[in-house]
Amino acid sequence: MKSIKTRIIRNFITVILSTIIILDVLLIAFVRQYYYDNTQTILTNQIDLANNFYNRYYSTSSLVWNVYDNVDAFWNQTTAQVQIFDDKGKLLMDSIAANEVSLDNNIEIKRALKGESSTWVGNVAYSDYKVMAVTKPLEVNGKIVGVIRFITSLKTIDESIRSITTFFIGISIGVLIIGVILSLLMAKKIVNPILKLKDTAEKMANGDLNQRSNFTTKDEIGQLADTLDYMAEELAEREQMKNDFISSISHELRTPLTAIKGWVITLNDENTDRETLNLGFNIIEKETDRLSNMVEELLDFSRLINNKITLNKVSMSVDKFSDYIELYMTPRAERENINFYVYNNTKNCVVLMDLDRMKQVLINVLDNSFKFTNEQGNIDVTFNETEKDLIINIKDNGCGIHEDELERVKEKFYKGSNANSNAGIGLSIADEIVRLHGGELKVKSKLNVGTEIIINIPKSKGLKQIDEK
Repeated sequence: MKSIKTRIIRNFITVILSTIIILDVLLIAFVRQYYYDNTQTILTNQIDLANNFYNRYYSTSSLVWNVYDNVDAFWNQTTAQVQIFDDKGKLLMDSIAANEVSLDNNIEIKRALKGESSTWVGNVAYSDYKVMAVTKPLEVNGKIVGVIRFITSLKTIDESIRSITTFFIGISIGVLIIGVILSLLMAKKIVNPILKLKDTAEKMANGDLNQRSNFTTKDEIGQLADTLDYMAEELAEREQMKNDFISSISHELRTPLTAIKGWVITLNDENTDRETLNLGFNIIEKETDRLSNMVEELLDFSRLINNKITLNKVSMSVDKFSDYIELYMTPRAERENINFYVYNNTKNCVVLMDLDRMKQVLINVLDNSFKFTNEQGNIDVTFNETEKDLIINIKDNGCGIHEDELERVKEKFYKGSNANSNAGIGLSIADEIVRLHGGELKVKSKLNVGTEIIINIPKSKGLKQIDEK
């Protein structure tokens, strides 16, 4: 597997090399074109001068006679090779007597006899270097009387281009070497923080949640490091919460077990009277029920963690549901001397929900309200409805929740700072059950003022009201 460093270096070098090659090709092509265009312009201008000179001084005689009479004044000022053809395309004169006929004569001459100029670049038998030939018609008073061609060697130009190409390649190699060195440095600068993050993450994975990356940069790697540190803090806090939860639940389980064991020892005494026996059996029964409820809550919590809580939804009358809550909680309110009221403002409202689970939600929420509300305090449960939702408000004037704890009261394992707080699983289960109903559980609270729980459940539509047990 290729490392990130290798891929970064490879990509950098690929980009640099591609850029250098493209620039070199473009620059060399530009230089070559510049030199060739300049040479073509010079030859064209020289042919035009020769044409003008011929028209001014020799146009009264025929081209053939002038050539055979060795009249060379109109072209001998150039260093280029000169070829002259008559109006039939026949070669009349070659200034170096090469009599070369491999310069695409037929095509170039025919075009010139039609009044067109042309340029040809290629190799000839009498030269080891490429040549450039510019061919133009020779006109007298607008009539084409022949063709004139100027030819020059490209040796000097090609050698200059090769020198420039060598220079460009040398510069490119230097740039490439510098680029490779910079790529190594940049790759190292990029990869080293990643390797450090990797080591930190491995230590965290091995249980050392006190490890921190300690990055100060504000780039993406710095943001990743901050996220990793935040994750470690959250994991450490949740680990502590889980340990506290285990300690708390162990204590809560031990309390009824201790009571049961104590009464079992008492009941084993043959001298125990009947009244004491009845009291002991009653306490054992209550503590056993308490243990059973705690175990059931733990099972629900396990299902919550593993996302295995399922619902058995039925259409349910809100009237009957509110009556059940009132009947269930009123005896406790009377025992604890708390003013408990249930208000149902709905009219023939039917909601699709899991009855047992929703009872569990409200009883759990109300259990918290009773725990944190003093004698003569108030707990109100109000059922309202909108077009789409059933809204249940549970409001008390108890001790309230500290603002710092408010955002976390629904978290798994979270246990509040209040002395009455127990293992933090009940409200998280309630929140999950409401969420599975497609609803929302919100908590509002103010310290020393009270707490309000708002539960929104989507209403059922088109369902007939049925009786619930």
